[in-house]
Amino acid sequence: MKTYITISLLLLSTIIFAQQPLDTIYANDQKNVALFFPNPIRQGITGTDNFVFSYNQEKEQYFALLQAKPGAVSNLLTITNDGKIYSYILKYSPRLLKFNYFISKNESIGNEKPSIIPLKKKVVTNVDPKKADYFKRFSAHLLKSNNGNIATKRKQGLKLQLQKVVYNSDEIYLVMKITNRSGIDFEIDFLNIYRTNGNNKKKASYQRLEQEIIQKHKMPSMVKNKQSKRIVYVLPKFVLGDNEKLEIELKELKGSRVVVLSTKL
Repeated sequence: MKTYITISLLLLSTIIFAQQPLDTIYANDQKNVALFFPNPIRQGITGTDNFVFSYNQEKEQYFALLQAKPGAVSNLLTITNDGKIYSYILKYSPRLLKFNYFISKNESIGNEKPSIIPLKKKVVTNVDPKKADYFKRFSAHLLKSNNGNIATKRKQGLKLQLQKVVYNSDEIYLVMKITNRSGIDFEIDFLNIYRTNGNNKKKASYQRLEQEIIQKHKMPSMVKNKQSKRIVYVLPKFVLGDNEKLEIELKELKGSRVVVLSTKL
């Protein structure tokens, strides 16, 4: 199994023990096998490189394509935007009897529950008080400086912006802005930062690694309608690889709205 998987996938260890034996999906490198899910795909990953699971990472869609090269038996793990988790055994076969799989909700092995993931533990609590105070003062300074705009994502009346990325000593500061013009107050479940590796156009397996957050500055619990909030996240310094992107995911607490911003730095 690839090492780059999200914390949410680790929860499967508490779910899979109770499931029935997994169904098997066959694929090869001559034909595309199409998988149609009951909700748009948010994340998908295969266990080995000889299987490629391709889906649109920029715009949520209900279907994905699967191809395979001869090799070991693997597995597929998929999460749809409603939090449902689907898991299948993958096998290579030179001859395919089925090219389309229409997946129903009752095939889900469980439900992802971000609210119970100990995300708060990602925040370092044993930071030296003097350093924590410096983070706070420097973050406040960044919020007073001129706005930038590195990347923007709009969805359902919500706008998520990455305005600045500042390297300072051993830390990286992300200045972000959330704007709500949806007509409904937006209560925040989480705002997570990831490093991603994968390119849907090249049919590369998608991988996502959640980043540790040292400190949050001006992080709100809610963005009311017609309001904007600017915040700063402090993280340990990192540099993206050639094929990596920075991904910011904003999720609603008591609703299904999710905004995902992906960009190269």
